[in-house]
Amino acid sequence: MRKILLVDNGSLRPQATLNLRRLALALGQATGEAVEATSLLHSCKIDPTKLGGEKAVTLGPLAERAAAQGVTELVIVPFFFGPSRALTDYLPARLAEVQSSYPRLGIKVALPLVESQATPDLRLAQLLADNVRERMTGLPRPAVVLVDHGTPIPEVTAVRNYLAGQLSVLLADEASCVTFASMERREGEAYRFNEPLLEDLLASPALAGSDVILSMLFLSPGRHAGEGGDIAKICERAMARSPGPRVTTTRLVGENDAVVDILATRLRQALAGEPLLLGMPASDANAP
Repeated sequence: MRKILLVDNGSLRPQATLNLRRLALALGQATGEAVEATSLLHSCKIDPTKLGGEKAVTLGPLAERAAAQGVTELVIVPFFFGPSRALTDYLPARLAEVQSSYPRLGIKVALPLVESQATPDLRLAQLLADNVRERMTGLPRPAVVLVDHGTPIPEVTAVRNYLAGQLSVLLADEASCVTFASMERREGEAYRFNEPLLEDLLASPALAGSDVILSMLFLSPGRHAGEGGDIAKICERAMARSPGPRVTTTRLVGENDAVVDILATRLRQALAGEPLLLGMPASDANAP
């Protein structure tokens, strides 16, 4: 028996869990498979009354419960842009704990949304470009800034920069420039790869008094990208300066249903057995 899970990092904001559930339903409809939404962390603390009365269960307990009910194959579709430590460190460790108790459980983890080493795939960049175009009305050739959270992992920042390059090609005739920024970074020279910071970029003389569209490289509404979140506060401070930039933000990636097509590809790849981010075969599948 098989169970398929769409998995994000998790948030304390109910909007993030509700959006993940919406996408899991859409992914199931697109592939003809039953797909359930869950998070690595945090979501289990949300008041169920804010989730339509359905309590959120995080990945570990959900996987254990499924294995106890007879599931022998767990297929995980990560709702992540790239290889964050949540995927490369926490997820394998947590799944190993589950598998140690349920060795008959085989696990497949699909690739994240972006696989920069594979054949170039423009679908996510096209989604970002479409989100930008929605905000371009009345703005002749605005500057576009692809902004993400910021990360301690260079490989994750490389994914953002890779997408920025694709986006710059797609918007070459519509934007005055396409660049990138991080919302925040850790202190220290070792994390300089996150530069420039969004707040510093919006304060630069080059953008003073100009139209700027922030292309939001965030998956679901939360503390950073949600209403009244950190990004909104950074933009408010920037526009309060004189002359400040006129900043408009796009929809989030997970609010555009075009992302379902990419998730469907990742799920089909995982069901076929390759390529995978992680494979953990059952250790005694043939035991009596």
